[in-house]
Amino acid sequence: MTDPAADSPLAAYLAELSDQRRMSPHTISNYRRDLEKLLALSGDIPLASLQVHHIRRFVAQLHGRGLSGRSLARLLSAWRGFFLWLGERGLVKANPCDGIRPPKSPRLLPKALSVDETARLLDAVEDGDPVQAARDLAMFELFYSSGLRLAELVALDCDVLDTVLHEGEIRVLGKRSKLRLVPVGSKAREALAVWAAMRGELALPGERALFVGVRGGRISPRMVESRLERRAQRLGLPTHVHPHMLRHSFASHVLQSSGDLRAVQEMLGHASIASTQVYTHLDFQHLAKVYDAAHPRAKAKPRG
Repeated sequence: MTDPAADSPLAAYLAELSDQRRMSPHTISNYRRDLEKLLALSGDIPLASLQVHHIRRFVAQLHGRGLSGRSLARLLSAWRGFFLWLGERGLVKANPCDGIRPPKSPRLLPKALSVDETARLLDAVEDGDPVQAARDLAMFELFYSSGLRLAELVALDCDVLDTVLHEGEIRVLGKRSKLRLVPVGSKAREALAVWAAMRGELALPGERALFVGVRGGRISPRMVESRLERRAQRLGLPTHVHPHMLRHSFASHVLQSSGDLRAVQEMLGHASIASTQVYTHLDFQHLAKVYDAAHPRAKAKPRG
């Protein structure tokens, strides 16, 4: 049973993350879920009475229920930040999460489409609604051209069009309200120009969003996911395609061609180069496949 007295500090903490630290609604929702899990696990134990052994037990319980090391690391980070905030206000004496590490999980490489699969996905396809088809192609070309996150794409307003179409670049508001400037390729600019000419047929008067849904308002992240999945299935692509896969594909393809890890980091908006280095493993996988297919001694020939 959740401690009702804990609701007030939790609400105040989440309000500060939203209002002062300018975290996105999606991030706030994740924090709320993670912290409510802490309150549920603590039951009748007040937050100020929680000790290291309690947190270790909670982590073990969640791991036993199937949570991965990565999920538990995210939970612990949220819990640690909350206890730090409570400590700064004299509501707890110590942070019971300090020094606790989650169990390790095998590192999963992000899935990326091949260059040929991406080209197939971005080919023109027959659609019963040409306006939605133009919007979809513009969204997906922009995903792949500039490596945007789903939340970043959905948040774009029409005021970016002038810079995109005339200067070939786009200003993106990323995580923690960090602005970055990203190039936009010619194919994406062409698709955006077509969509810009047709957008008025779908958008409500006064709507600022660049991409809108069938009701004329800003398109939802779930609708973007659904439209991309639908398109991939119609084209017979052999894997579940989601928006983040286009971001991964952008990063791995640029890295394969340029080898410039720092440039890819800047374009993706990663705070740390370590987050970008995962794409070097994707690049090596690509090189290994080329080697296996092309090198005369890569595979032993069967003996007759």
